[in-house]
Amino acid sequence: MTTSTRLLFLAFLLLASPFLQVALCQSDSEDSGFEVSDVSEEESDAEEVLGLELSSAPGVETLCVFPKNSAKIIKAGIETELLVGMKNDGQSNVDIVAVKGSLHLPFDQNAVQNLTALSFSNASVPTSAQATFPYVFAVSKFLQAGAFDLVGTIIYEIDGKPYQSTFYNGTIEVVEDGPLFRMESVFLSGLLIFVIVLLAIYIQNGLKHMTKKTKRAPKVEVGTATKNASHDEWLEGTSYTQSSSKSKKKK
Repeated sequence: MTTSTRLLFLAFLLLASPFLQVALCQSDSEDSGFEVSDVSEEESDAEEVLGLELSSAPGVETLCVFPKNSAKIIKAGIETELLVGMKNDGQSNVDIVAVKGSLHLPFDQNAVQNLTALSFSNASVPTSAQATFPYVFAVSKFLQAGAFDLVGTIIYEIDGKPYQSTFYNGTIEVVEDGPLFRMESVFLSGLLIFVIVLLAIYIQNGLKHMTKKTKRAPKVEVGTATKNASHDEWLEGTSYTQSSSKSKKKK
């Protein structure tokens, strides 16, 4: 699939998302070029293939869109809907079996949570057609907030043989459901600000103390005896020294 075709496919999903529920209820869905049926969560034969390691079928392209949630921020415990798009360029109809997902820690293959697997009854994508399927899931409300890898898979059959394609394998941000600022966040933020202010005051006082030390000039005392001695040494042998010695003898 070329880049321009992918862009057109993505635009189709975005334009079709507001009218998805209406399209599901229309009886003349066959005339639109593809078939979409209601989602069923009842146990069916799909359980037989959900645990199998399957490959993707040639000629089948998948795409995923988070409607009105381009940032991919998921609230824990709250249902989230995404749209799975499929394009069938193969020679046979594609029968949709189920859509499933799982959460993983970054750089870890072990699943943190297996999300709900939605089974489809009588849903198919004819050849040379494309269709959109909704997938609603909810992350556990006990899951710690943070970044997780979401792996979404759609399982389908072609001529009775099961296949699967990964429609999304990327990072999502899980946040707690509730107010943006909780008491814990307010307390930690206040404590951090308090520590920063104390550190700034300590550094400012230290700089002032160092500045006062550098401005103080040392006092130099000059004795009279030393000055007179150096002065007499400079005048030694002159008439001034001889007259001063005579005056001292008279005293």
